[in-house]
Amino acid sequence: MRPSSARRIEPDFKTMNDKTETATLSSDATEVRAQKLKLLREQIGDVYPAHFHRTMTNAELAAKYEGLEPDTETADVVTVAGRVYSSRNSGMFMDIHDASAKIQIFSHKDVTSEEARSLLPMIDIGDIIGVTGVVRRTKRGELTINAQQITMLTKSLLPMPEKWHGLSDIELRYRKRHLDIMTNEESKLRFQQRSRIVSGIRRFMENDGFMEVETPMLHSVYGGATAEPFKTHHNTLKLDMYLRIAPELFLKRTLVSGLTDKVFEINRNFRNEGVSTRHNPEFTMMECYWAYADYEDIMDLVERLFSTLAMSIHGSTEFAFGDKQISFKGPFRRVPMPDAVKEATGIDFLAIKTDEEARSAAKAAGFAVEKDATWGECLAFIFEEKVEGTLIQPAHVTHFPKDISPFAKEVPGEPRLVERFETYCNAWELGNAFSELNDPEEQRARMVEQLQQAHARGEKEKQLDEEFLDAIDQGMPPAGGLGIGVDRLIMLLTNSPSIRDIILFPARRNKAD
Repeated sequence: MRPSSARRIEPDFKTMNDKTETATLSSDATEVRAQKLKLLREQIGDVYPAHFHRTMTNAELAAKYEGLEPDTETADVVTVAGRVYSSRNSGMFMDIHDASAKIQIFSHKDVTSEEARSLLPMIDIGDIIGVTGVVRRTKRGELTINAQQITMLTKSLLPMPEKWHGLSDIELRYRKRHLDIMTNEESKLRFQQRSRIVSGIRRFMENDGFMEVETPMLHSVYGGATAEPFKTHHNTLKLDMYLRIAPELFLKRTLVSGLTDKVFEINRNFRNEGVSTRHNPEFTMMECYWAYADYEDIMDLVERLFSTLAMSIHGSTEFAFGDKQISFKGPFRRVPMPDAVKEATGIDFLAIKTDEEARSAAKAAGFAVEKDATWGECLAFIFEEKVEGTLIQPAHVTHFPKDISPFAKEVPGEPRLVERFETYCNAWELGNAFSELNDPEEQRARMVEQLQQAHARGEKEKQLDEEFLDAIDQGMPPAGGLGIGVDRLIMLLTNSPSIRDIILFPARRNKAD
């Protein structure tokens, strides 16, 4: 609820100089600010100074004087800076915020210079000011600076949205994220938490012995995932190129090189596909490869990483998402995909031998599979339809069909399945991992088959990545590989229902569209 004592500074210039007294003011708030800027330039010169040095942030000030008793004044002179969020009693009391916290500013003829007091009528909500003064705590317990000097650092030419109501228009919040964060503490906290989560992933991986690398974002041949790419053109090379859909093939080449046995990248990927509350064409992944490890080692790594991040953000492995209580405490449930489908539908895919039998069983159970769907595609389709939506607590779904997993090793004794898992939580896929295929002949055969399927779908630009296959011919050690959807993980950990809530500046249509 908005405090009754807080109000915007009215467009009242009062007395700054003779020119101010006779100014005819516009009733338009933006025009008033423009007039004030003009007068400030005439009166003080530089309204946007390049140099101003504060002695501490507002949070550092609060921490240093946490024990200061009410109705007590120090002899300490400090300099702070921030944006004006509220003003009371014609500017006698102002609250200024920096990125860390707010501090109250008190200006009065007994403590504030005449030059500084003359600025008060010219200061609007949203202006950025610097203040030098003595620290005290009021009788009501409010940490305050008795302003001696006030410096105009930035005159804001546009009114701020009401701090107490923020931006109620969801689309406007995404389009004008700077205002959303400025007026919404939840949004500000969410992006601070995003930064901590990404940093936490990096620290975890480095502490676990992984080396971070950077691989190209412009590819002459796109691969590493099945997705529609964004296309661009390299003028100097006279070459059509594609924005990265996955860093996989370059990271595996790094593993071949022997640079490190444990490699990772926090990477931006671009897939020219749909937009939803869980999908954005530009998104962040953490992808890693671990030599001499397999998909079970990667499962353990995922559980340790997720629990570490939950503890960092919430102080617990348990946290709320909407009306659900999620637990990232390991070990997570592990269930083979055929078992999960059998439990949900009664269909035992391991007892089904042919593609035709799989299609018939799926149709008999009421599933509209494609007329040429393979055994593995039928299994995966029914899993998505009947099982995926039930996976609320984190779980590793293992033993994927080989049909849809061209880069994973076969499960011993069951060549139709591979050592692959996806981690699900809140019915979302958060991660995808394999015991990576490193047999060069098998790798080539699978990639050729994948290429033929792509061409059959009309993806005529899809090519075979011969440079990757040449590297695999050189010899890649057995390895476990993992890709984690960082954005979805952040959504979970910050209780955000839409991916656009945790992307700082999501892509938007032009206003005219």
